[in-house]
Amino acid sequence: MGDPAPPAWMAAAARKWLEDAGAIGEDSPGAGAAHGRKAFNALPLFGVRVSLAERGRAVCSLRVPAHLTDADGNWHAGAIAAAVDDVCAAAIMSVEGIIKVSVHYDISYFAPAKQHEEVEMDGRVVDQKGRMTAVTTEVRKKESGELVAIGRQWMTTSRPKGYQGSKL
Repeated sequence: MGDPAPPAWMAAAARKWLEDAGAIGEDSPGAGAAHGRKAFNALPLFGVRVSLAERGRAVCSLRVPAHLTDADGNWHAGAIAAAVDDVCAAAIMSVEGIIKVSVHYDISYFAPAKQHEEVEMDGRVVDQKGRMTAVTTEVRKKESGELVAIGRQWMTTSRPKGYQGSKL
């Protein structure tokens, strides 16, 4: 990543994208669609607070909401995976100004996070090869620092190089 620093608007756009995804309304977890936001991104990031968005990095925290837990009160693995995917995408957006799509995704789980427990997610761009970008996100319990999960992804642009769009 020896390239010149990306414009400041890219980090600001990454922060706004994460904040907007988590701001789906206080009344219900499904309120995102009613507010015109993408419900898929909104659910795993419900109540997210972004503490840092800078070149190649996005850090945010949230309290695990009841609607994303299993019968034992543990943050559901699928919800963790979706949140990690979103934080990885935001880290890339802070460098490239666009959201990329996953071509390889791997996540390891280490400890459960419980309902109402605060977690911190730290996403970092670690490498770039052509249109491919490697990114990782660590999820930790905010109070103890205990590792909950680590997600690793390769992401790429969703449109072929030189794509002009529809002329219709």
